[in-house]
Parts: sequence; structure tokens; C-alpha cells
Amino acid sequence: MSGCMSSFGGMSPVDLSKGLHQLKSEHPSLLAQLEGLYNLTQQIEAGYDEEKFVRLISKVKEFKAALDPHSEREEGVLFPMMGVYIGTTSGPIAVMEYEHDQAKANIHEFLKNANSFQADDEKKNLAALIKSAYLILTEHFAKEENVLFPMAERMLSDDEKEELYQKIQEIK
Repeated sequence: MSGCMSSFGGMSPVDLSKGLHQLKSEHPSLLAQLEGLYNLTQQIEAGYDEEKFVRLISKVKEFKAALDPHSEREEGVLFPMMGVYIGTTSGPIAVMEYEHDQAKANIHEFLKNANSFQADDEKKNLAALIKSAYLILTEHFAKEENVLFPMAERMLSDDEKEELYQKIQEIK
């Protein structure tokens, strides 16, 4: 599921309210972790190394622990608030949720099977799931920053922006 979202948000720069700014400010550390995961998957792809694979498992667990609350802030608060205006079954929110689901499914599949396969080639294939999550999420974060968050800034009322901020503070 993909689609061009540029027509929904416009392209002019916008100052983000504190809740949307917080969501955007969570991306750099997540992207840094993703880069590390991607680099490990590249090394494993080039030549399987058990130590690197074990490190990948550990780093994926750390990343998932950081990603889960961020995703909940978006899926549980921002997306439903925007959905009131633009719906959630098609369009930008549906695309965003689909990408969340795809990335999380890859991470889940990796972690579920990382310790059960024995063959090096199977572990390389598992590492490819993390590479896929990297590709999905790096593009996804760019869409949020360049389209979805500015769209939300223009769409939500001042009261809704304050509500967004308050509600995302409750998610740790």
C-alpha cells in the first residue's frame, strides 16, 4: 500500500506545535538506531558472523523498546485525531498505519525466530527482515516529517494540539 501524500499536506514549511514537534524530535534517535541495525545487517549479509548476529538481536530489542512508545503516540493519539477529519480507512492515515504494521511485523518475525534457526543462511534471511524494516521506516519518518505532521499542524485546532501534547505525555 503506497501513495503520494504531498497533495494532502502542501509543501510550505510550518512551525509545529509542541506535541507534533515532540513526535518529530523522536525520529533522529530512532533513525540513528536504525542506521546501526542496517549496518549490522549489511555486515551479516556480506559474511555471516555469529557475534554480529547476537549483537543484532540485542540492538533490535533496544530499538523495539524505543519504537513502541513512539508508535503508540502516533497510532493511539495522533492518527485518531487526524482521522476525524480525513478518515482512517484510506488515505494518509491508512498508509501510515500500514507502514507501521509492516515494519513491526518484520521486527516481530525476526525476534520470534532469531534463536530458533540454526543455519547461517537462515539467519542471513532473518537479518534481511531488519533491513526491510529499516527501508520502510526511514521512508516513513520522512513522510511524517514532510507531509503528515505539517498536515496535522494545519488541520488540528489549538485545543486539539494541546490535547495531543497532553495525551502523548502519558505514554512512556
